[in-house]
Amino acid sequence: MQGHGYAPPPSRRPSTGVLVLLRVIFVAVAVLSIGFLAWVAPLRTAIVTRKRGDWWIFAGSLAVLAFSFSLLATDHTDDFSTPQGNAGMIVLLLNMAACVAYYLYADIRHFRPYAAGYAHPSATTVHSPYGYPQPAPPYMTPGTVPRTPAPVTPPPPPQRPAPARIDQVRAELDELSDYLRRQDGHGEGGR
Repeated sequence: MQGHGYAPPPSRRPSTGVLVLLRVIFVAVAVLSIGFLAWVAPLRTAIVTRKRGDWWIFAGSLAVLAFSFSLLATDHTDDFSTPQGNAGMIVLLLNMAACVAYYLYADIRHFRPYAAGYAHPSATTVHSPYGYPQPAPPYMTPGTVPRTPAPVTPPPPPQRPAPARIDQVRAELDELSDYLRRQDGHGEGGR
């Protein structure tokens, strides 16, 4: 038999202290490296959320970083004072700000349902009419109840009047009982 298989176990939420510590560390790495390690924050976001869009954002931050490096590589002064050096530093710092801002936004949004006391949306399932659990639609909020279509039940078959049928069955059983007594030789006067 083939089916959807077992549902993945619900992921455990890290404690609030650990989440805050991780956010501080990843922001500090990006800021203290003056943007050279800003790609680490989108990488963590992509690994945690496992969304395709977050992987594209990570790749975009690497591309912007490479562009910034190419501008800085053309500046042969010690303080990056040429227009290419200034543009490279501006792009590097803007990339750092964008990476940090998106990291904080995505990380807080990803772990927000846990803070409200609800299960994570990816762990929430809706049971289909066929019995297989389905992931909840993305537009559901943690407090909404999923709407499933009401099962269609066929109309009940037409029934005969119950008392007349029961009386008929009783009468037939009484006749059968009398017949069997006569066959065994246990008639009314035989006792």
